[in-house]
Amino acid sequence: MSAAVSQTWYMTQRQLMVFARQPAYAIITLIQPVIWLFLFGGLFKHVVELGGFGTGSYLDYLVPGVVVMSALSSNMWAGMGTLEEIQRGTLDRFLTTPVSRAALMNGNVVNNGLITALQSVVIVLLGLAGGAEYPGSAGGVAILVLASVLLGTVFGALSNALGMLVRERESIIGINTFLLLPLTFLSSAFMAPSRMPDWIRHVAGFNPLDWAMVAGRSAMSAHPDWGGVLGRTGGLLALAVAAVWLSIRTFRSYQRSV
Repeated sequence: MSAAVSQTWYMTQRQLMVFARQPAYAIITLIQPVIWLFLFGGLFKHVVELGGFGTGSYLDYLVPGVVVMSALSSNMWAGMGTLEEIQRGTLDRFLTTPVSRAALMNGNVVNNGLITALQSVVIVLLGLAGGAEYPGSAGGVAILVLASVLLGTVFGALSNALGMLVRERESIIGINTFLLLPLTFLSSAFMAPSRMPDWIRHVAGFNPLDWAMVAGRSAMSAHPDWGGVLGRTGGLLALAVAAVWLSIRTFRSYQRSV
């Protein structure tokens, strides 16, 4: 176990070096969240007057949603990196080494988790600079970041598994494009649940994206519902473990095919 952990960290460092050598990438990935945060925040700022948002500022409501959406959109493309390593033969060369097979997969997941945490903190700070308030203080922000990382782990691991199964860029792009908007709009990202159509509200209850948003918003509020926060965070943790297990199993299947 200790060897697997150390090897996972080595593979993570390998991925982080790529990220560090491309600082422009970090800026580019924040462009879309900034658009969501300030464009949507300004466009719908009076919608809170309808009630049901639990806050008098739409920006306060929107920040957790943008954090979670950013985690989803960035991690859904993790499989593209796996696919590139397959096509370049890098992954096959690693198979000739004694490195843990779980480390080969989990290094990518841990790398994405660290980047997601960094992006989440930056978005929270941008919201703070824009006038958002977080009554839940640092503890609430930490839970929001944790929820976004867990959600990112779920979709990052699934994306890795998908990359090894389909092995085609077009398939990954098509599936991600198909899922991103439905997952976003079938959640409380932009609208309070009490203002949604009944069917959307019921579907959102089964949407992991919404679990992370609701947990983060509640933890950052003045009066958190800790039962709901723990329940939804626990659900995300269970899904993350299952997704990581599935990606490892898929990798072993890939290994047998080469």
